[in-house]
Amino acid sequence: MKKFLTVLISMLVLSGMTFAETVNSYDKYGIKTGSYKTSGSTTTKYNKYGQKEASYKTNGNTTNTYDRYGIKTGSYRTTGNTTIQYNKYGQKVGTYKTNSNGTTTTYDKYGRKTGSYKQDSSGRVIQYDKYGRKVGSYN
Repeated sequence: MKKFLTVLISMLVLSGMTFAETVNSYDKYGIKTGSYKTSGSTTTKYNKYGQKEASYKTNGNTTNTYDRYGIKTGSYRTTGNTTIQYNKYGQKVGTYKTNSNGTTTTYDKYGRKTGSYKQDSSGRVIQYDKYGRKVGSYN
């Protein structure tokens, strides 16, 4: 779950999906787990208690990620329908590919499928594991 929450910013900022300025995250039971608040090119992630956990700053097709202290933890770079995630050392750690139906499939650094997410007609994003089981949602 934590890995997927990190990539939410890629979906929010880089894949063309539209959201309000605040997005709440929920577990598979519908219990709120946190939120993301966007102002300009910066999105801040908060836990369920409202404490800052991370921030994401976008410039062009690159989003840099930072921990709650402002230390860089990695980045996302998007070309077309593909976003590649890098760690703080510049090593590739994941890939996210969006198809024409709006489903984004996530892969690990070896190209193995790790899950997917899709925005439904109401604007809610549903997260699935690699077996297609719902594990969370965002709206």
